[in-house]
Amino acid sequence: MWISRRCFNLSLLGSAAATRLAALAPRPKLLVLVVLEQLRPEELELLTPSLRPAGLRKLLYGGAHFSDCRHAASTFSASSLATLSTGAWPSQHGIVADSWLDRGTRRPVPASGESLLATTLSDQIAAAPHTRAYTLAMDATQCGFVSAPSAARQFWFDASGQMATLGDPPAWLAEFNRAHSPDNLHGEAWRAIDARASAPPLRTLTFHPARPREFVHLYQSSPFGQQAQFDLLGQLIEEEDLGQGNSFDFVTLVAGATAKLGYEIGGRDPLMRQLILHLDRQLETLLAHLAKATGEHGFNLVLAGAHGAPPAPAPESRARMAVDGESIAQAVNRVLTATGDGRVLRYLYPFLYLDITPGRDPEAVRVAAGRAALEHASVAGYYTSGGHCSTADGWEPRFRNSFHPTRSGDVMLSYRPEYVEDFGQGRGISYGSLYNYDVRVPLCFYGPQFRAGIFEAPVESVDLSPTLARAMGVAVPSSATGRVLGEAFA
Repeated sequence: MWISRRCFNLSLLGSAAATRLAALAPRPKLLVLVVLEQLRPEELELLTPSLRPAGLRKLLYGGAHFSDCRHAASTFSASSLATLSTGAWPSQHGIVADSWLDRGTRRPVPASGESLLATTLSDQIAAAPHTRAYTLAMDATQCGFVSAPSAARQFWFDASGQMATLGDPPAWLAEFNRAHSPDNLHGEAWRAIDARASAPPLRTLTFHPARPREFVHLYQSSPFGQQAQFDLLGQLIEEEDLGQGNSFDFVTLVAGATAKLGYEIGGRDPLMRQLILHLDRQLETLLAHLAKATGEHGFNLVLAGAHGAPPAPAPESRARMAVDGESIAQAVNRVLTATGDGRVLRYLYPFLYLDITPGRDPEAVRVAAGRAALEHASVAGYYTSGGHCSTADGWEPRFRNSFHPTRSGDVMLSYRPEYVEDFGQGRGISYGSLYNYDVRVPLCFYGPQFRAGIFEAPVESVDLSPTLARAMGVAVPSSATGRVLGEAFA
């Protein structure tokens, strides 16, 4: 029988493809995504000798570990979570910061799920037949960046520190809240891992009846609040039989204790390392729970970092490195008003919103404002809504990825390395920078669909959603620009 070379080659390709497909590991019925809101990969490397064999170490060395994942855009909590869930940069999904200016009302707009301009991975999964989706986070706003309420069952901490949900709560949630009431932790001591009971506490969860929110903050930024989130996930797996029925189940846990603690003490404080060691043990318990519920090969678990953190400025350097944004706005305003080009309407870090004099070239005024900002001792670079950048190196894409045409104002500023916003409290740091200490995050895929290995080549956080969509056999989110990390698959 005559066979053309083209047909013969196609038949070979078809046979090879069939062989590869036959060799793929079957898709488990449960995928758990754990998002760590603030975690620097170098901190993991530093703590490796202290990690348990069946916790973080199991994920890092038993899964596909991408050691150089980069969130190549501004690294606010809101924008980073939105990027992971949509596979798109802020320039597409619109969550450019934790808040931005509405030019119509001239008031700040807090970031929320309703202001998301792209679909999420959880939305795509919920739209598929025979699926269930769940989201667990620190607050309802974080849930909104991961999924719409109609797409996933959402759980979060309420103002008192207990778990809440929309609609009628499941019958088991009331008992869970009774067993995990923060009221039982008033005055609780947070001690170092393996410390004696008589050892002095690293921190005490002090409660003052007149200031209950302070206690809730201490609770949520401690191992106890972090434990409550993982306990809720374990309860959810048990009560809802996740991964054990005919449906495909997807759960996202946004573990926010590291972010809340990081805001207060920065990314290199010893207390942060203690919180990560607790996280290691909590992941060890979770992995054991998943293996018992579904079998060792009945689940995938993915660990992703949303952003990192700068170190807290030293006390002797804080006056110089904690930036008063109002002083920047005033300096730029003086230049614009002196030349008649306009004025600064508002500065919401990192965006300058300008009121440009009619008849003036808008882009020329923006460049003038950026150059005036550079004269301030704390400012290192700028990017305008017209695309002019103060630098032509690898920083330009990070600026561009961060910039949305209607929400980002006229000029985006970048401070000098490790400089932070001044909150007027004499302590604390800010997220949102473009520097590597904020941009580089861990990314690890563990489970039967993925192969063990350490991948050194840089990847981006927008690659997460397309990769998980491929693993789960659903469409990628609407605005995703990342690639499928095919090298991670078994």
